[in-house]
Amino acid sequence: MAERPRENHRVTKYPLSIRILHWLRALVILGLISSGWYMTRLPEDDAVTSAFLYPNHKQFGVLIWLLAVLHLALRRRYRVSLPHTPSTLAPWEKWLSHGIHRLVITLTLLVPLLGYCMSSSFTQSDGVPFFFISHIPELLPKNDSAFTVFQVLHRYCAYALLASILLHVAGTLKHRLQDKGGATDVLPRML
Repeated sequence: MAERPRENHRVTKYPLSIRILHWLRALVILGLISSGWYMTRLPEDDAVTSAFLYPNHKQFGVLIWLLAVLHLALRRRYRVSLPHTPSTLAPWEKWLSHGIHRLVITLTLLVPLLGYCMSSSFTQSDGVPFFFISHIPELLPKNDSAFTVFQVLHRYCAYALLASILLHVAGTLKHRLQDKGGATDVLPRML
C-alpha cells in the first residue's frame, strides 16, 4: 500500500486575502478607537460631532463587524493552508499568542455589537447608518437605562480591544527584534 504524501506544514505566508483583511481591520479598528475617543470629548450638540463623527463611527463599526465575520470565514476556508504556530515558542508564549488572537477577534465582534445596542436603545438615537443603506433596523426597545449599560460595556470593551492589539503588536515586535529571520519571527507571514 502506497503511503500518502505528507502535507507541507511549513507555510511561510498567510493567503493574500487574509493579509489584506488583517491590515484593513487594523486601520479601521485604530481609526474607530481614535475617533471614539476624540468625539466623546466634544460637546454632543457640536454640529461636526452629531452630523459627521457619530454617523461615521457607527457605519465603520458595522463595517468592522462584517470584516470580522469575513475574517472568520476566510480562516475557516484556509485552515489547512495557514501557517502554524512556531514550534520553538515556549508553551506560555503559544498559550498567550492563541489567547490574544482569540480575544482580538472576539472583541472585534463584541464591541460593534455593543455599539449597535447602545445606539439602538438610546431614546434620542437617529439610528445606525451603513453607507448606502439609510439605517439598519433597530431591534432593541428605546431605554436610556439600557443605553447607559451598553455605553459602559462598549467603552471598556473598546479599551480591552486596544490593550489586546497592543499586546499583539508587542509580541510581534519582540520576536521580530529578538529573532529576525528566525523561526519565531512571524511578521513576514503577514506582509
